Amino acid sequence: MTTATSILDAIVRHVDDTGFGAHGLHVRTRGGTADDVAEHRWTPDVREEIHSAAKGVCVLATGIAADEGLVDVDEPIAASLPGFEFGNGVDQITLRHLLTMTSGIDMPWSATELTDWPDLAAEFLRRPSRGRVFQYANVSTYTAMRVLETRVGDVGAFVSRRLFDPLGIEDVEWLRCPNGYVAAGEGLALRTEELARLGRLIRDGGVVDGQRIVGARWCDAMHSDWVEREGTGPGYHRYAMAGWGGPGQLWRLHGAYGQMLLFDDHPDGDTVVTITADDHFGADAMAAFVADELARQR
Repeated sequence: MTTATSILDAIVRHVDDTGFGAHGLHVRTRGGTADDVAEHRWTPDVREEIHSAAKGVCVLATGIAADEGLVDVDEPIAASLPGFEFGNGVDQITLRHLLTMTSGIDMPWSATELTDWPDLAAEFLRRPSRGRVFQYANVSTYTAMRVLETRVGDVGAFVSRRLFDPLGIEDVEWLRCPNGYVAAGEGLALRTEELARLGRLIRDGGVVDGQRIVGARWCDAMHSDWVEREGTGPGYHRYAMAGWGGPGQLWRLHGAYGQMLLFDDHPDGDTVVTITADDHFGADAMAAFVADELARQR
């Protein structure tokens, strides 16, 4: 019988056999009338940077605002940013384009991008767009949250109040740029189990303990309406709102160095595996192992 413990035990053995730099592991699956949960740690249980998994938090925040009519993800962002200079073709870009990385604006990532420019969003938006083509960039999510800020006020406070507080996640700090705006696509630190709470919320379509936090359509948007890519490795050929398709019958939120929420995308799937780690180059193989193990135990 497949249980959270049987899945966890297989992953723990694989980590120990391969030397993958895991820090924490959390497995949640259905267990009759209640969830079945198992956890394991290799390092002390402290909050760690979740890197690009934070992009999923930004999607949820946008969804909460959209549910209340505060923002329209298909409205050109120019309406929310008067006074900004827009490059060729940029004035018709929407929040959906920013959150799916399809703005077509070329701005390579820099470790110091938050401080490289007087205003990172302004620099991004004054560059031309190549159309609705995929261009992965942290600044895309950062700019999306700058737009959201015009509708909900401080995004960090909005997320804490409307998302983290209902999940019982307290006193979360979000890295900010010199202008005081949240870094958005990075800069959040959570414990493994706290990240797993977000996984549970997403798996359950925006509801936790009977309380709706965000509309199900925003959880679905993380693994639907895929942007197809060519010439990429397994697990990187499809992207939605913050979610990557694959490997196998998984989809995932994936942050640098192995911060992952892995969702079973099989029609009968109900398992979420949460991994925190410090192993950037081993993460893809780990995700592939989890996909194979879930299929084997299904």
